[in-house]
Amino acid sequence: MRCVALLRGIGPGNPNMRNDKLRAVVERVGGRNVQSVISSGNVLFDTDSRGTRALEQRLEAAWPEQLGFTSTTIIRTKPQLLRLVEENPFGDREDSPSARLNVTFLQRGPKKGHTPPPTPEGRGYEVVAVTDGAVCTAVDLSGSTTPDVMRWLESVYGTAITTRTWKTVHRIAAKL
Repeated sequence: MRCVALLRGIGPGNPNMRNDKLRAVVERVGGRNVQSVISSGNVLFDTDSRGTRALEQRLEAAWPEQLGFTSTTIIRTKPQLLRLVEENPFGDREDSPSARLNVTFLQRGPKKGHTPPPTPEGRGYEVVAVTDGAVCTAVDLSGSTTPDVMRWLESVYGTAITTRTWKTVHRIAAKL
């Protein structure tokens, strides 16, 4: 099974969060054909394991033991990520200098069709779609910032989440 591990809070300026070290940990917990996509905690790998939750737990335990940091780790299988891209939840919207399209992956829930609470009015962001395990948002950068919407998402869904731009999701899908 081909998967991607999406790590929360990875800063490539930290020497223990660099791609080569992240890949080595994934290999030590049994990942094969390990690759990374950009320097923000996107690690692709093959595994014989069928339980993504068990893989998430093993990796979350390995980060502090082997590299000295903690990170929520969310695993999506190749079919799950490709289905998200094929569904095209953003329709004809595009990333631009004034608008950012983000996908926030949740470790648990929500299910497709879940109705999130309304976003605060006048904040410059909106929930565009909810898919299985992800919330897709559009941020008007003239009136808001990505951290604003991320704080709101944490208040609604907790901290077992991690966000990627729609462009990054496409890069990951292409490399899977």
